[in-house]
Amino acid sequence: MKKAMNWLSLNGVEYDLHDYKKEGVNEAWLKAWCKLASWDSLLNTRGTTWRKLNDGERANVDEKKACELMKQYPSLVKRPVLVDDSGQVHIGFSEAQYQQMKFARKN
Repeated sequence: MKKAMNWLSLNGVEYDLHDYKKEGVNEAWLKAWCKLASWDSLLNTRGTTWRKLNDGERANVDEKKACELMKQYPSLVKRPVLVDDSGQVHIGFSEAQYQQMKFARKN
């Protein structure tokens, strides 16, 4: 998150920060993100929250179940999630990827 926010600030890109770990995840956002970027790229299966789920919660995950789990456990959403000005969803931080995105600049 810090790398992404630093890059955005240094490159004059305005952004709104929504801390979904504290503020929760909007169900409509989750559904839209899953359609645009695929639910399996959005679901964090490498973190502590995933490992703490019981076997039934981790079994047979599809898009619907992934969205339900991410809504219930916001820490399961990979970070950062960035929606650029063209409406594309980008998950995680990659400087090369960010350089190719379409953003409105402050300047």
